[in-house]
Amino acid sequence: MAVHAQVVVVGGGPVGMLMAAELAAYGVDTVLLETRAEVSEGPRATTLHARAVQSLARRGYPYTEGGGAGRFHFAGLPGLVITAPEGEPEPILKTPQAELERLFEGRAREEGARILREHRVTEVVQDDGGVRVVAEGPRGAVVCHAGYVVGADGARSTVRARTGIDSDTRPATVSALMGTVTLPDPDALADGWRRTPRGWIVAKRDPEGRTHIRTLNCAGAHADRHLPVTLEEFRQEVSWIAGEEIRMDAPRWLSRFSDFDRLARTFRARRALLVGDAAHVHFPIGGQGLSTGVLDALNLGWKLALTVHGSAGAGLLDTYDQERRPLARRVIDNTRAQLALMRPGAELDVLRQVFAGLLAADGERGELSGMISAQDTVLPDHTGERCPAAGAFLHNVPLSTEAGETDVIGLLRDGRPLLLLLGESAERYAEQARDWTGTVRVVRAKATPDVAYEAVLVRPDGYLAWAAGECDLAEALPVYFAEGALLGRP
Repeated sequence: MAVHAQVVVVGGGPVGMLMAAELAAYGVDTVLLETRAEVSEGPRATTLHARAVQSLARRGYPYTEGGGAGRFHFAGLPGLVITAPEGEPEPILKTPQAELERLFEGRAREEGARILREHRVTEVVQDDGGVRVVAEGPRGAVVCHAGYVVGADGARSTVRARTGIDSDTRPATVSALMGTVTLPDPDALADGWRRTPRGWIVAKRDPEGRTHIRTLNCAGAHADRHLPVTLEEFRQEVSWIAGEEIRMDAPRWLSRFSDFDRLARTFRARRALLVGDAAHVHFPIGGQGLSTGVLDALNLGWKLALTVHGSAGAGLLDTYDQERRPLARRVIDNTRAQLALMRPGAELDVLRQVFAGLLAADGERGELSGMISAQDTVLPDHTGERCPAAGAFLHNVPLSTEAGETDVIGLLRDGRPLLLLLGESAERYAEQARDWTGTVRVVRAKATPDVAYEAVLVRPDGYLAWAAGECDLAEALPVYFAEGALLGRP
């Protein structure tokens, strides 16, 4: 069977489903191919950090208001406080990955994306005119013809392999196990993080009385990371690290992982793009993996949509790799640093004490919390005009517009870039943007001390593309958007 689309997304986890939802919302004819028949209920990622939650809110996804602070950890050490400005969502969203996947899939289907489950991709071929993606499904082979393919198909990405994108990797040095069991003695493992001379155990009991356990053994990598985990292996590992016999039964979702890491050398190869674990893999500490993938999708979605619609500036799609790859490298590096602190050994106790003090003081500076939550992200200025604010994130502030009272989140929900004119003196910028009003939404609002500039150009992901000052709006607009073009459904 032949299928024609503008973009094929391969992989239907939360990042792939979000990617499909974003593209479809912009009127891009999107097909998603996923090997699984249904959403996996296995306990995987449960954390979305502040910048991912803030960016999702700007795209119309539900959130809890409040800003404020949330408590987290760094390398298993308690005391990290992650804050968000007033008016932003709560800084840490705790929700099972399966729920997010269902949320994003529902949005993708509502927007018209075609979701083909039980389809395993076997071939990806691209040329100057488009891509051909072959998948095996319940009714035989499906051949998809599209302009672009997005690989959201995980650490063993077929898209990455078939399009020849090389990676920089580092081999595993530790072994770790994960699973859900029932403990005959529920008090045998207390909830929370437990460090012993042999490694770490993280335990959390669910409302049904089952206990989700993760282990970390720093003695070395497992000889065969693809070997299935048995209940006996899991029991022995937990007992050895705990230093006492831990009985368990009713195993579910047993698996192994490690500190193997991978960073694709490019996130774009002509018409193929990578997001999430297909582009970067790291040790899962700090709850950063899902957030990083979500931010990939939200960065790429509007850029690829503009490109498909012929509304993008000449180099816009290349900025995806330029912006997201260095940030993925930074996540890999900070997870390596955290693992170094987690290794057993009395010689590291002093270092852990130093970091405990840094965590206690971080509330004032916000350096570690900004890194973990991605709120310290500043993107490159692509205009070449030395625009002082370009790349900064515009936080949610109340605004009084001609249509009534609103805020930044409310103005960005339709997914269009926003030229925000603050006060009568900013009206001159409306004329400079006249040839881009098919793409850029122009909103006039009363001047406010919450925004330091009389006019700002805001990207759909909430970052500033331009701010009034030293650089020229007429120079910045064509870097991102084509003149006279439209964004969204025709």
